[in-house]
Parts: sequence; C-alpha cells; structure tokens
Amino acid sequence: MPQAYCVKCKKKVEIKGAKQVTLKNKRPAVSGSCPSCGTKVFRIGRS
Repeated sequence: MPQAYCVKCKKKVEIKGAKQVTLKNKRPAVSGSCPSCGTKVFRIGRS
C-alpha cells in the first residue's frame, strides 16, 4: 500500500482509497485520504 504524510496527524499513514492520477506536467501521483482523520493526502511520483 502506498504511504503519504498526513499534515493533521503529523505522521506517515497508508493511503485509504488510493487512486492513480497524472499531474499537468505528466508526472504520476497517488491521491486518497487518511484512514484515521479523513484528511486528503497526496504523494507525487510514487505508484
């Protein structure tokens, strides 16, 4: 499972509902939410 940093929890968490997205400059990224607080988390360049 991909991980990202949650700003609200101040720790690395596994991304809940992770989905692949492509940025405007064609870089891959993963977007989802924090499993504990529900805040949106984002990771650039990682599948």
